[in-house]
Amino acid sequence: MVPFVAQAQTDGTYSGFSPYSVYGIGQMHQGGTAWNRGMGGIGIAARNRRFINILNPASVTARDTLSFMTDLGVTTKFSLFMQDSKKAPNVTMNIEDFVMSFPLWNHTAMMVGINPLSDVGYKITSSKIDLYTTQNTFTSAGNGGIYQVFAAFGGTLWNRLSLGVQGMYVFGNVNKSATQSYADETYRTYHSGDSLQVNNLGVKFGLQYEQPLSTTSFLTLGATYRLSTSMNGHHIHYLEEGSYYRERKETLLSSAGLRFGDELGVGLSYRKSDTFLIEADYTRSDWSRCGFDAVAGLSNVGDRTFAASTAQSFRLGAEWTPNRNDIRYYLKRCTYRVGAYYDQSYYTVDGQHIDAVGITLGMTAPVFRYYNGLSLGLDFGRRGLAPGQVKEYFVGINVGFNLFDIWFQKPMYD
Repeated sequence: MVPFVAQAQTDGTYSGFSPYSVYGIGQMHQGGTAWNRGMGGIGIAARNRRFINILNPASVTARDTLSFMTDLGVTTKFSLFMQDSKKAPNVTMNIEDFVMSFPLWNHTAMMVGINPLSDVGYKITSSKIDLYTTQNTFTSAGNGGIYQVFAAFGGTLWNRLSLGVQGMYVFGNVNKSATQSYADETYRTYHSGDSLQVNNLGVKFGLQYEQPLSTTSFLTLGATYRLSTSMNGHHIHYLEEGSYYRERKETLLSSAGLRFGDELGVGLSYRKSDTFLIEADYTRSDWSRCGFDAVAGLSNVGDRTFAASTAQSFRLGAEWTPNRNDIRYYLKRCTYRVGAYYDQSYYTVDGQHIDAVGITLGMTAPVFRYYNGLSLGLDFGRRGLAPGQVKEYFVGINVGFNLFDIWFQKPMYD
């Protein structure tokens, strides 16, 4: 039994940091464990009995009988933001996922866990002197995040077709503020902000069909679909003008018509035994009817034109194990991974998407016995590809602790 507490960041700390998290509900997470992220984030069509694949609920049936698996992931991200001659570095660290998976009955299994959906973290400050030689400073800041607790169930039919369904409870807080202050105390200081508290239930479906090509090689087609669901919770907008004027307005998100976008994903993989895997994935998520455009705090980004849109991603990844049973050379028992990805944001700014590209490297070092291992991943990427956009160069380090054990054994002694 593992007790843990999950809460959104509300005390000014940042679980993620990017100026692009000022838009909408923040910057969406790539998803997946360190195993997925080391291969560019693929996993819709992946079936592996040694690792938990949280990207497709149908993959939970790929396992050894009586196996119990746990995955705990931690991510550290080093970022460098550049615009014209300005540069700003930043470092963040956060728990990425905590998942447990176990069998239920013949050809059925289940997994439960928690992982983040989006992060908000930024602080932008600018100062200038007006015509009356009075210095004024504008500061915009935000923090928080949205998480999901999920439970997935899957079953296999005819030894080839696996079906899965995943229920999710989404929750979190997003806080954004803007302050205009003056060095001359005779001027009024303006302070405004928005606080978004989100919770809702969601459903995701998945399937995988595995076609044997030989006794050791398989071709797998995978697909997932997440339903578009309404946001519940409330939105608070406040405005303070020195000590003379204060305004506070609270709105229920359900009455504002806010929604999460749906998501469709397809993938195709080729696997040879448990030594080689290559896969290509495509996902598309429609946020155009989410309602962000009309809500203060989600769309007010200065003189920029914000519009919710359609997100897309293309991912390619592979892994290779030289000789899993080698008793002489440890490095031959390790698994090595490589991948690449292209992400298109779920919104546009001045008519342009905020795109990101990256390449990934990864490996799993076996520990002790069974399939226990330590997974490491590197993510080298760039966000903001269009001219005029802030360039975000980042290196992500993903660490996953893969725990494996056999339960419900009945040892016999002579």
